[in-house]
Amino acid sequence: MLRWIIIFLIIALVAAVFGFGGIAEGATDIAQIIFYIFIVLLVLSLLSRLFRR
Repeated sequence: MLRWIIIFLIIALVAAVFGFGGIAEGATDIAQIIFYIFIVLLVLSLLSRLFRR
């Protein structure tokens, strides 16, 4: 999942350098959403592991 975040951030940076503001903004939004999903899944995984013991 972190790979997807990095891919979308690279796409956003390249698009911003070449002046494609809309594409850069869209890729940044997608990367941000995936990052938040990753954080939620990480917390849930850590909590389930904590309660399993």
